[in-house]
Amino acid sequence: MARKTKRSPIFLKDEQLQELNRISRTRTAPAQEIQRAKILLSYYEIPNISEVARNVGVVRDTVYKCIDKALEMGVESALKDLYHRPKEPTITMEAKAWLVNIACSKPKDFGMAAELWTQKALAGYARKHAAESGHPSLNRAGKATVNRILKNQTLQPHKVKYYLEKRDHEFESKMKEVLLVYKEVHLQNDSQNTDDKKQIYTVCVDEKPGVQAIANVAPDLPPQPNQYPQIARDYEYKRHGTASILAGLDLHDGHVFAQVQHQHRSREFIELLKEIDAYYPLDAQIRIILDNHSSHISKETRAYLTTRPGRFIYVHTPTHGSWLNLAETLFGKMARTFLRHIRVSSWEELKKRILLGVHEINEQPVVHRWRKFEFSGN
Repeated sequence: MARKTKRSPIFLKDEQLQELNRISRTRTAPAQEIQRAKILLSYYEIPNISEVARNVGVVRDTVYKCIDKALEMGVESALKDLYHRPKEPTITMEAKAWLVNIACSKPKDFGMAAELWTQKALAGYARKHAAESGHPSLNRAGKATVNRILKNQTLQPHKVKYYLEKRDHEFESKMKEVLLVYKEVHLQNDSQNTDDKKQIYTVCVDEKPGVQAIANVAPDLPPQPNQYPQIARDYEYKRHGTASILAGLDLHDGHVFAQVQHQHRSREFIELLKEIDAYYPLDAQIRIILDNHSSHISKETRAYLTTRPGRFIYVHTPTHGSWLNLAETLFGKMARTFLRHIRVSSWEELKKRILLGVHEINEQPVVHRWRKFEFSGN
């Protein structure tokens, strides 16, 4: 037989030897190229098919194919697969459409427990039900087959991407009202007439619940030169509950009002309103931009507002429009400056640290501005 005949030695130039050695040691080249490079190097040193097969850990037939290709077409060609005409597809378009339709549904719709498909589960369902659905070409479908079909349709049924549905029918008008307030404040701040600035003050109010009071169970280790550059922290920790930050942001001078409470109820919100009320002149109005949280419009809160008639003006952000409240930028600043990675020994220390951080912000206040007024629809 032709395969039993003795093969001629192969001759390699220095640059070919260097390239084969590089490929045989790399981890980025395809596995078949690495294997073929090892075969050619081994055969170059010892032109014996059986010896090469043992050294590389492959069967003799693999060595024959590689050496024959090198002798016939050159070393470079021996590393690559020969071009071949792909086979006609065995999976019909109807079968692919059936699989895509299944992928666009949920497993629970087919009596399964899972919420999302995995490629393994989808392939298993196809093998089990394809024939009875008239698509026998998917009887042996595996994960790779499912991956190719879904990839061509840019489908990822194993992932979840969240979206926000607009449930406020007055979203546009409420958004426009908020942005017009920001525009008015912007003009008011730039005005040279100081009397205008004393007529009405605008404050953005919001809450940041669930700030955790977390304590270390072992001390943090400071950075050490030439050892480790970061602070070392033990993985274990102890919880001391959570705190809610109720904050107000003055849009004229950047002053921050803050209450740190265990809960976020009407009585805590009223405490914040009292703090805001005490800060401004008695003859001025206070316009508050806030959401529709129950504590903002409760009977208890409204009862307090009646004791200060004409003092507060509410401007509500639309439902799911918290991003319109500039107080969110304040909470972002808190997170970056003193809340991130914070560890305390008690809930009371957390409150003290938060109020200290607010005091530091008020020592160097920054006026927050809304800049994208084109969203107002003008």
